[in-house]
Amino acid sequence: MALPTPVNGQITDAVTQANVKVLGDAPAMAMGALYQSLSHSTGILYENATSSQQQLAIAAQAATNQGVIQIYSVDTMAGAAATSKIGQSDVPNNMLALLSALRASTSGVS
Repeated sequence: MALPTPVNGQITDAVTQANVKVLGDAPAMAMGALYQSLSHSTGILYENATSSQQQLAIAAQAATNQGVIQIYSVDTMAGAAATSKIGQSDVPNNMLALLSALRASTSGVS
């Protein structure tokens, strides 16, 4: 001790040792706080990843539904396309000529 004090030396030694213990524990406490902060950040990271996976699953389901709707509408679109192609070809003229020939051949037989 630097100066003589009216306090017992054992008491000052105990207080000094307690202060040294606090200073000695400071790095461990700092690392504990660092690990706790890191754990919390990692937890938030996993929460965000789970939320993103859920949102992507919803988007994938919506895309699948749209695909199924398009698949179910293929029949009507195919029918319209086939009708348009037949209308633009010479099949109607051939059918009309065949019908006229059949009418002409059966009209004389009555």
